[in-house]
Amino acid sequence: MRHSLSASSRDSVLPDAPSIPSRLRPLNMAVARLAIILAILTMGIVPPASAQVLPGIDVLVRDDFAGLQGKRVGLVINQTALRRDVRQSTLDAFLATDRCRLVALFAPEHGIDASALAGESVGDQVEKRTGLPLYSLYGATKKPTPAMLRGIDVMVYDIQDIGVRSYTYISTMIKVMEGCAEAGIPVVVLDRPNPIGGDVIDGPVLDPAFRSFVGMLPVPYVYGLTAGELAMMANGEGWLENGLKCELHVVRMEGWRRSMTWRETGMLWIPTSPHIPTPEAAFANAATGAIGEIGVASIGIGYTLPFELCGGTWVNAETFATHLNGLGVPGIFFRRTAYKPFYGMSSGSLCYGVHLVRTAERAAPFTAAIALLTVLRDDYPGRRIFGGVTDDRWAMFDKVCGTDDIHNRLVRGDSFQSIVGSWQEGMKRYISHREDYLLYE
Repeated sequence: MRHSLSASSRDSVLPDAPSIPSRLRPLNMAVARLAIILAILTMGIVPPASAQVLPGIDVLVRDDFAGLQGKRVGLVINQTALRRDVRQSTLDAFLATDRCRLVALFAPEHGIDASALAGESVGDQVEKRTGLPLYSLYGATKKPTPAMLRGIDVMVYDIQDIGVRSYTYISTMIKVMEGCAEAGIPVVVLDRPNPIGGDVIDGPVLDPAFRSFVGMLPVPYVYGLTAGELAMMANGEGWLENGLKCELHVVRMEGWRRSMTWRETGMLWIPTSPHIPTPEAAFANAATGAIGEIGVASIGIGYTLPFELCGGTWVNAETFATHLNGLGVPGIFFRRTAYKPFYGMSSGSLCYGVHLVRTAERAAPFTAAIALLTVLRDDYPGRRIFGGVTDDRWAMFDKVCGTDDIHNRLVRGDSFQSIVGSWQEGMKRYISHREDYLLYE
């Protein structure tokens, strides 16, 4: 049996609802109607929650592969080479077009699918799905050889970078530019966002004496450029091997601004390597990656927040966080925490320390690395945290930092402020030079 409820009977079945005086009900209904009308009228003008950034591959596809018509293409990619909606890979986009012909693939560290661990050599093979030769640029050679480049008219690079000098994908890009310059082959970089942000610059400029595959260019540790901008600067400043210059073209993104963090781009994050599962890990890598080279503290590898943590079984989390926050590292809050790594350093043991939380666009992640190391050194003098670091580990730390000055200052007891101050002049000179190569506002 159906029942229709009058206004009074509806009130009676909701005993907990506040009763509205009858003289106010017309006003209440009018306000509700006005709220609905305003909501409808403003729906079209409320700014979106995130931008619609188009990476270089999407711009290239939209423009029907302009500049590549009739060319035989070599493609440098890994698992991050995807279009904005991640439904189509860069590889599939090239296979689907008849404007150019794909003839060879090239892969950086970790391989074409990120199945290899950090530092693990990767061999040449045949790509199973396409039958194309897949050459490793992290195996017997890091620069494409003349034999690898035979039959290629143009080389296209599309890999997501993280904006940290020691991350080897940009080194692969430079070696590709060098090999192609020697062979007279143009290079096209399909640009992608810098996930740390295009205005975040921090750390010492690399000393050429420490040039290696974990630091090839004289730029700060955190350099504030996209891969395309960095390629332009390396080419323009004569930083390629023997002063070579390649014919370079950058397919610019659309909608990206320098101040954007990754979350503001509206793009989905694809892990760039096994221990960079999130854009937050990419940012934190700039703060703790170098610390991992000397092994004086757990940095969250083997836990759910790789690179975002720093601590140990012997650390007092509360005082550690208090002393770190007292240093005023720009854009970073050190939140005290506890965690138990599943593997790696301190595996199975409860660690105490801090979680690095980014609080502002203008952050200083490498400055945070110096804060972490100096506070650990000064708060726990009895542990002599640098006493057990081997020469091999210091050598890698120096390569990553791009100088041995940081190492020497830490060991002799220099203060946080003096170490951070040591790289400011070099960073300022870099910033003035970088202005000529900025592609985005």
